[in-house]
Amino acid sequence: MKRLVYTLLVLFAAQLAMAQDVPPQAPGKFNRVGKTAVGFHGGANMWMNNFDKREITGGADLFLRHHFTRVFSVGVMAEYAKLKAKNSTLVPTDVALSHSFLRDEGWAADLVAWLHFNPGSTFSPYIYAGVGQYWYERTAENEVGVPNTLTQHTIHIPVGIGGEWAFSRAGAFNFELGARIMDKKTDLLTDGGKKPPLGMDWYPTARVGVALYIGNSDDDDNDGDGLTNGYEKGIGTSIDKADTDGDGLNDYEEVVKYKTKAIVADTDEDGLKDGDEVITYHTSPVEKDTDHEGLTDGEEVASLRTDPLKADTDGDGLADAEEVRTTKTSPLKADTDGDGLTDAAEVRTHKTNPLVADTDAGTVNDGAEITRGSNPLNPADDVPKPAVQTVEVGKAIVLEGIVFKTGKALIEPQSEETLNQAYEVLAGNPEIAVEIRGYTDNVGKAASNQKLSQRRAESVKAWLVAKGIDASRIGVKGMGAENPIDDNTTPEGRAKNRRIEFFRLK
Repeated sequence: MKRLVYTLLVLFAAQLAMAQDVPPQAPGKFNRVGKTAVGFHGGANMWMNNFDKREITGGADLFLRHHFTRVFSVGVMAEYAKLKAKNSTLVPTDVALSHSFLRDEGWAADLVAWLHFNPGSTFSPYIYAGVGQYWYERTAENEVGVPNTLTQHTIHIPVGIGGEWAFSRAGAFNFELGARIMDKKTDLLTDGGKKPPLGMDWYPTARVGVALYIGNSDDDDNDGDGLTNGYEKGIGTSIDKADTDGDGLNDYEEVVKYKTKAIVADTDEDGLKDGDEVITYHTSPVEKDTDHEGLTDGEEVASLRTDPLKADTDGDGLADAEEVRTTKTSPLKADTDGDGLTDAAEVRTHKTNPLVADTDAGTVNDGAEITRGSNPLNPADDVPKPAVQTVEVGKAIVLEGIVFKTGKALIEPQSEETLNQAYEVLAGNPEIAVEIRGYTDNVGKAASNQKLSQRRAESVKAWLVAKGIDASRIGVKGMGAENPIDDNTTPEGRAKNRRIEFFRLK
């Protein structure tokens, strides 16, 4: 027993010395610093003395302790105990063994210190030791069954080990295995009035119970956000709400990881909550304009639908802000007017209008003019004078460049330049009348080819009439596969035979 007590005291002193040098740690699930615990234990005792029969009896204690550090607490314990012992062989000449039965019932009051290991975790083991007084009433029976009673008090030393499981921030379950050591000189009732020692006088205990913790500790983390209550009080965040400003990031992430304001939902005031910037858009929550092109992240996301991480969303060579505020072009389309030139090429290189496909309104769009080498700022060079202007009456000329969808009479868009040329001639020479003749190659039935060529000639006439040419000046005729101008046995020859001719009537 002496060795056990000595070992516990050494451990107690070592842990107390170490506690002074323990560095601060991140708060755990269950912190006790600055709190007061009130608890109850109940369980069993067994009296150990020089009687040879042991009996298990009951016992209970109430305790009150205050946690001064993460590992050290001090308090008081009040204990009730019942103890019994029996002797199977009486020795009349030995006063200590001249009784067949002993019973103690009493109360102890002790000053106790606890050392807690693994602080801050859900499970924390501990050791304890204390000293106090034990007041008891002892009853003894001799060999003839005559009871005697003695009221007495003695020194009382509780020691033990235990463990605590936290079930909330305010409570924990406990279990303990311990011993209560008493003064060996405790009196026995004897017929002769002698006061012999009782031998080793102590009793082991086994207890279970519960402890309730009162108060909030600054080392607690009530809301589980990773910041201590004390720290949160210092910066003005809520100790009971993990995300004080409701922006989708907990207070620890804002303070430690992202350096945002944990009490303001939109730190950089760009119109987006910090959580949305970090989690959804991956923009900077501390910079209004993540891509540094002149638009706030909120404008890009909510209004313009541009990419707040790319200065030039459509990759046209103009920054989004320049397109929105200066050129008024679309930051989502590289070629706003669809003329085949990027907005940047029009603004910076060609000086054309990126909002109008045909800057000079000369009937040919800017991209086509750049491709063929004409000036997109000069309408005079858009439509060159076609040869049809000099065709003699009764003669025909092939209009190169008029293309139809395969097997149909639908004019393809690339045909417009040639059609514009024909229009310019007819519009500038009202005395001219023509017959539009459609031709096909010889593939397919003759009747079908004739009908297709007729429809194609009519499509060309309809285009010119829609532009303003008097329909009475234009006749149409489907020629089918007649009058080929090349060999129908080759793909190239057949392509040339599929044509539109202007035949001058007057």
